[in-house]
Amino acid sequence: MIRNLRRRFILISAASIFVVFFGIFLLILIFSRVQMKRTMDTLTDAISSNDGVFPKFDPLEKRPPSQFPYSDVITAETQFSTRFFTVWLDDRQEIDRVNIDSISSISESEVENYVKRAVKERAERGWIADYRYKVVRTDTGSTMVFVNGAMNQNVTNRLLFTAFLVLLGSAVLILGLTIIISKRAVRPIADSYEKQKQFITDANHELKTPLTLILSNLDIVESEVGKNEWLDDIRSEGERMGLLINQMVTLSRMAESDTPLECTAFDLSGAVTDTVSEFQSLAAERNKTLTAAFEPRVTYCGDEALIRRLTAILLDNALKYCDPGGRIQVTLSQRRHPVLTVENTYAEVGTLELDRLFDRFYRADKARTFSGSFGVGLSIAQSIAKKHRGRSRPTRRAPPSDSGWP
Repeated sequence: MIRNLRRRFILISAASIFVVFFGIFLLILIFSRVQMKRTMDTLTDAISSNDGVFPKFDPLEKRPPSQFPYSDVITAETQFSTRFFTVWLDDRQEIDRVNIDSISSISESEVENYVKRAVKERAERGWIADYRYKVVRTDTGSTMVFVNGAMNQNVTNRLLFTAFLVLLGSAVLILGLTIIISKRAVRPIADSYEKQKQFITDANHELKTPLTLILSNLDIVESEVGKNEWLDDIRSEGERMGLLINQMVTLSRMAESDTPLECTAFDLSGAVTDTVSEFQSLAAERNKTLTAAFEPRVTYCGDEALIRRLTAILLDNALKYCDPGGRIQVTLSQRRHPVLTVENTYAEVGTLELDRLFDRFYRADKARTFSGSFGVGLSIAQSIAKKHRGRSRPTRRAPPSDSGWP
């Protein structure tokens, strides 16, 4: 249990670290892309509003003659590092003239290809390869400005790669520290759990001896004075206490044992069928209908004795909490893994706290009137399921009748 608790602590920590660092990287990615796009749009706006050429700077003020959105990204040196070309189109969207003075790594055929693709997209702004473009409508046609963004893209990608490496290294470092301190973090729980196991073991020894002595002396008294109401009450309560002690010990051993099961392949359909058959007569005596629907030849690899006990616990619980004249349905199906379902009609299912159904000593009866059970059986069934890496899940259904299905 402690090992599983530590593993869960590490997994939750790892998931939290991944979510936080992934969120940080996503924010960096979005912010950097937005900033790059804003820079490129500022350049295309500056060129397109200046008749397709880069605006001249005032040598004294060192700023563009006109104000552009986010013009703080344009400096006196920007025009020397910006590679762009401008294309003027007539009203038939044919190339009228081209200005490629500010770029040398492009041919006229490539210019024509970029223009055709931009015209086809019918958008005011966009990306074509490494170029950010803007289309400005004029009285005689339109003007297209293409600004090379390869340098900005490279800088942005390197920034993102660096951020990724830093975040990944930080996540690995934090996860490593988490693994190291996880043992110390769960130590108080481990100590408390060990004390609890020791308490149950000691209580078992301390209670069993006097209980055995009481029942033995009770036999002697009965042989001398005969049976009577008071002696019967003593025997009944003593046997009840012995049953409770045995169930507590069983549950404690199953929870504390880390020994793997000796799994063998067996006929699960046959095992469940045999167990259901044992409860058929008891269900008939209590005026309840017990039916079963199994897929044939369902095999399983596990502890057959424990699986039979799990089935018996579920059936016993269903019989105890089934309505008079009610129905109990047992189904076994083969999906990715075998699925065993035990259903019973129960009119007061709405009063049950289903999320606590497998808690130790949980009983729907708040007064805890003794009805032959202590609220431990379903906990044992859940422990058996966990030993076999299975899951137990209570559900509530609403059949056509007025009865409820827990």
